[in-house]
Amino acid sequence: MLLEGKNAVIYGGGGNVGGAVARAFAGEGARVFLAGRTIATLDEVAEDITSAGGVAETAQVDALDELAVEEHIGGVVERAGNVDVSFNAISIQDVQLIPLVEMSHEDFMRPISTGTTTHFLTARAAARQMSTHGSGVILTFSASAVRAFFPGVHVGGFGIACTAIEALTKQLAAEVGPSGIRVNCLRSEGIPESWEGASTEDWSAPTEEVEAFLKERSLLGRVTTLADVGNAAAFLASDLAAATTGTVFNLTSGTVVD
Repeated sequence: MLLEGKNAVIYGGGGNVGGAVARAFAGEGARVFLAGRTIATLDEVAEDITSAGGVAETAQVDALDELAVEEHIGGVVERAGNVDVSFNAISIQDVQLIPLVEMSHEDFMRPISTGTTTHFLTARAAARQMSTHGSGVILTFSASAVRAFFPGVHVGGFGIACTAIEALTKQLAAEVGPSGIRVNCLRSEGIPESWEGASTEDWSAPTEEVEAFLKERSLLGRVTTLADVGNAAAFLASDLAAATTGTVFNLTSGTVVD
């Protein structure tokens, strides 16, 4: 198992992406600590993990609250001994499908403020704990919106937020690398599976049309799946990726070519 004996904290662990990563981590032997605002969804993921023979704990944590993040990770260390992996997949509350010239300042700034704040707080808290035992992996999450410069594609402040998250990843990697801590970002394309249960009444097209568009513009003619994200996160968190830090792991199925 890639992560046997590892302790992993997943923020937004009750969501589709966070839940997929949590299940992947647990399947590779990690003890997972699911943190998020909605305890019911966290418990559902935890039940899936424990039913499959894994180990999971849940906690209600606002990943935008500095004190709450610090107290939670401190508690994890007290119970488990250390934190080996941190992954942040909380929603950054973006508004899309509105041209920038028609967007309000509040809607534009919300994902930028939310994304940078939560990734900074959770990554900083993890790095502080990991530095005491000289190892650890911090994973951030962005999207192909960093390169969404196409006519008619309106992503608001989301792309800028993702760009900032990727920049934070690289700067942090440079600063904590000497402490044995690796920091990488997973850049995904839109994941149709993750839209399940989400309201699409304000979308510009039906889900099927959006999925077809994503397939058409990718080099591989496919969409990114939750399993893709989970598998990549497990690999990057493992010792198989021991030489990888300060990079963006491309999961866009070729929509973005670096």
